[in-house]
This record gives sequence, C-alpha cells and structure tokens, in this order.
Amino acid sequence: MLFDPRHDTRLRAAWLGEFRATLALAWPLVFTNLAQIALTTTDMIVIGRLGSSALAAATLGVNLYFGIHIFAIGIVTATAPMMAEAFGRKRHAVRDVRRTFRQGLWTALIISLPSWLVLWHAEAILLAFGQEPQLAAGAQVFVRHLQWGFLPFLGFVVLRSFVAALERPLWALAVTAVAILFNAAANWVLVFGHLGLPALGLKGSGIATALSNTFLFCGLALAVTLNRKLRRFHLFGRWWRPDWPRLAALWRLGLPIGVTIGFEITVFNAAVFLMGQFGAAAIAAHSIAIQIASASFMVPLGIGQAATVRVGRAHGACDANGIARAGWTAFALAMAFMSTMSVVMMTVPNVLIGAFIDIADPANRVVAQTAATFLFCAAVFQIADGAQTVGAGMLRGLQDTRVPMIYAGLGYWGVGMPMSLFFGFRMGLEGLGIWIGLATGLAVVACVMMARWIRRDRLGLVPARS
Repeated sequence: MLFDPRHDTRLRAAWLGEFRATLALAWPLVFTNLAQIALTTTDMIVIGRLGSSALAAATLGVNLYFGIHIFAIGIVTATAPMMAEAFGRKRHAVRDVRRTFRQGLWTALIISLPSWLVLWHAEAILLAFGQEPQLAAGAQVFVRHLQWGFLPFLGFVVLRSFVAALERPLWALAVTAVAILFNAAANWVLVFGHLGLPALGLKGSGIATALSNTFLFCGLALAVTLNRKLRRFHLFGRWWRPDWPRLAALWRLGLPIGVTIGFEITVFNAAVFLMGQFGAAAIAAHSIAIQIASASFMVPLGIGQAATVRVGRAHGACDANGIARAGWTAFALAMAFMSTMSVVMMTVPNVLIGAFIDIADPANRVVAQTAATFLFCAAVFQIADGAQTVGAGMLRGLQDTRVPMIYAGLGYWGVGMPMSLFFGFRMGLEGLGIWIGLATGLAVVACVMMARWIRRDRLGLVPARS
C-alpha cells in the first residue's frame, strides 16, 4: 500500500484533537476531585491539631462513612456514561438526558435512607471490628453529624455527571472551589470555637463537612438552573415522577460500578481496621499516607472520568477509531502524572508528611517515621493505581461494568487482602505488610482491566457503525 501523506496528516490531527479534548475535559474534573478530597483533608488537618487520638477516631469514622458512601457514588456515577452515550448518539438529546438525570436523583434518595440508619450506629460497628472503645466513641460523634451530607453529595455527583457529559465541567470546579473555603472556615469556627461559638471538636468538623456537601449540591443546582444554555434541559421539573425502565437501566449499569469501587475502598477500609491492631500511631500514620496517596489518585480518577465521557460519546456514535483514541489518550496522560508522583513521594516524603503533623515534635516521631515507610509503598503502586482507575473509566465508557466488577473483587479481596494478612501478621511486618498486600492487589486489577480494554473488539464491546 502506498504511503498517503494526507492520511498521515489527518491521523495526527485526530490524535492531537483527542488529546486537546481530553485534556480540556479532564483538568477541571481533576481539580474538582482534588477539591473534593481537600474537604476531607481539611478535616484531617484540623482534627490533627486536636491530637493523635482525635485523628485516629476521625480516621476510623471517615473510613466507615466512605465505605458506604463510595458504593453509593459508584451507582449514581452510571449517569455519566448514559448521558455521554445519549449525546454521542444525538447531539441535542434533551429528553433522554433529563430522564437519566431525574432517575439519578431517585437513586441517590433510595440509597441514602438505609445508609443513614447504618451510619447512625457507627460505634457499635467499629466495636464489632475490634476497635478501641474510646476511638469508636469519638468516631460515632464525628459520623453522626457528617452523615447528613450523604444525600446532597450524591445529588452533586449526578449534577457533575450532567455537566461533564456536556463537556462543561468548569461549573462543578467553580462550586467545589468555593466549598473548600466554606469548609475550612466552618471547621475553624466549629472545631476550635470562634466568633462566639463553642468549641465542638469532632462534632464541629462533622457538621462543617455536612454543610459543605449541602453547599456543593445547592451551588451547582443553582448554576445549571440559571445558565441560559443549561436551563433548556429543565432538570428539576417534575423530578418526583418515576421512570421505572430508566431507573432499572441505571441500576443495571451502576450497581456493578458501585460494587467495583466498593471492593477497592473497602479493602483500604479494612486495612485501617487491621492497622487498629497495631495501635493509634499506626492508624495515624496510615491516615497521613492514605490522604497523600488519595490526593494523587484524584488526578487519574479525573482523567478516567474524562475517558468515560469521551469513550461514551464515541460509543454512542459507533466510532471505533474514536473509542481507541479516547481511551489511549487518557491512559497516556494518567501514566505520565503517576510516574511523576511516584518520584515525588520517594524523594521528599517529609515535606508531604509535614503538612499533617509537626515532624520536629518528638511526640510525633513514631508517627512520622511510620508514615514515611507507608508513603514509600504508596509511591511504588502509583503506576498500578493510575492504570486500574483509568482502565475502569475507559471500560465504563463502553458500558462494560459487570466483568470489571468481578476483576476488582478477585484482585482486591482474592489477592490483595490475603497478601496483607500474610505479610502483616504471618510475616510480622505489621503495617508495612498491610501496604505490600494493598499494592499487590492494585497491580493485579490494573493488569486485568487493561487486558480487557486491549481485547475490546474481540469481546464485542465496540459497536459496529450502522
């Protein structure tokens, strides 16, 4: 076949265009994710000033809360690929998008009701997991006030899916940025007692974050309602009317996503409970390391969310070449960032840890040294962590969620958790062994997710152009 320079030029232009489109969509999603993790990070930084015991109690509470909340977020996240595919199939898919949005709100409410009941009994649950009574009691104080932000945050996720599918993610970023400032101010006032209010400690931090989550939903709802171009969707008009077929479709797609994310989050949550066997210092060190790793993870997570939208639009248009470009572009961006973060974590761990505790204080020496060891493990699994989350996002754009759910279960709980138990307890490595197991599980999931993406055509995941 003769070389055609025009074809080569068009191909380069297509890849460059995809890179620009993915980057334009991804960076606001990335910063939105970073802003959201900053809400919890702000809580941890503020609570850390109350002492290591308060930090350990809050860490237990947050992990229990997120073990449930992240599952719910996964289910409502299914609105993103559904809306993206609708826009790919038909540019002005107003009615179809509105139906999905409304059932996303229904789903948020359905999940929140039993979740509130479970979270209300946080102390009993933590005691059943063998945690120290004092820490479990403190965690319950925190969670019983934090939990009221559960529903509004799920509503915010549905709204964020809508603006992302429209490739207008800056609205969510703007609202989240303001929410960070609101959360920091509310924590400062309510935790330490300023502006004439009493110092509420853990209770105040829970209230501050619940109010911040409510601010997120109300702020983005106001933005999409007042914007002239977004107002035409009439998102909140008669939202209470049921649409059973669309609700069922959302749950069929979303439930595996929720379980997939739940497998990952719960294995890390279980790691916190295992850390509890090694004392408060181990929990506090784990909290610091996981907060840093989570902040790094928000970047490939945002890129994966962009991949879901870009792949989903190409999937709706039955564009196989567009699907390939969208997926591999996102993967390359994620790998570049996570490689950089791996180097940073290995070379300047004390700078990162110093944001959470005073490393010069002799009382924090054990926590700082343990956190540095955990952070080295986090640096090692950065590549795998980025690959698995972007791979999952690419597959969600193809509305492929059931098999990835099985992969996640086998990787995290079939490999990662047994390895954590083996190295942590049988080999006597304690907290370091737990982190070695977590890294192994992430690597396994990353490999199988990307293998499935590579075989997408043979598996029939890519639709034929009609």
